Amino acid sequence: MLEGDILDAQYLRRACQGISVVIHSAAVIDVMGESPRETVMDVNLKGTQKLLEACVQASVPAFIYTSSIEVAGPSSYKEIVVNGNEEEQHENTSFHPYPYSKKMGEKAVLAANGRTLKDGGTLLTCSLRPMYIYGEGSQFLSDTIIKALKNNDILGIVGKFSTANPVYVSNAAWAHILAARGLRDPKKSPNIQGQFYYISDDTPHQSYDDLNYNLSKKWGFHRDSRWVPPLPLLYWLGFLLEVVSFLLRPIYNYQPPFNRHLVTVSNTVFTFSYKKAQRDLGYEPPVSWEEAREKTSEWIGSLVEQHKGTLNTKTQ
Repeated sequence: MLEGDILDAQYLRRACQGISVVIHSAAVIDVMGESPRETVMDVNLKGTQKLLEACVQASVPAFIYTSSIEVAGPSSYKEIVVNGNEEEQHENTSFHPYPYSKKMGEKAVLAANGRTLKDGGTLLTCSLRPMYIYGEGSQFLSDTIIKALKNNDILGIVGKFSTANPVYVSNAAWAHILAARGLRDPKKSPNIQGQFYYISDDTPHQSYDDLNYNLSKKWGFHRDSRWVPPLPLLYWLGFLLEVVSFLLRPIYNYQPPFNRHLVTVSNTVFTFSYKKAQRDLGYEPPVSWEEAREKTSEWIGSLVEQHKGTLNTKTQ
């Protein structure tokens, strides 16, 4: 194991020596605009470009990019996609740093397919676009649970108006392994090179709020029953909060509780099929929804116990 900076070209060349496959998952994930735009673009785009160059110099033949569903959208809270596919060419038109940087990073990866390696070989690339990833270790889910524990076990409202098809973490990981194998298989590789794939599984289509509840209800968590403003009003409230944050910036770093980007990605009907990955990669989700729900729920239970232990320690 090596640990280093994605922007350090010398380190990347060292990391790529003697390697046959690179799976590139390093990224700044920022939906709230907490990181400077330059930082997000540097890591997500420049870092990807530097890693591609390191692969060329070290003659690494296969490169799999962990992209994002946000590369496809949604560009607007009004956008509706149900069981979308790769042929429909959905593209996010937002200039928000995260989706824009991931979109440009993916374009760089797919454009690099076919580049000549230093040893005379050929670089083969593809990109995977997982849906929202849930499961053990999810930072988003952990934050949601910790906040709920501090709020009398009431889950916060995240995306009441959404319809999503989340993917379990082990299934998303398995798709990467299949892509790595497929790029190096002479029979499969011609169909995979330079392609992108939506990665979902058989998790039922549901809102983000329903997902959080279904994964945690075993431990006594409840939905928030408070009134939620209509989606257009939420969007414009997000805009006003962004304006306030901008005006206060010279004297105070105000981080709004939400913004237009978060409202959009969390409240849109936006689902995609994994049929192309099934066809080209041989992808079949190894973990069922029932098993994924149970494993994630057990992990949430460990968070609950851990939090109770922390509270007991503080009380003593």
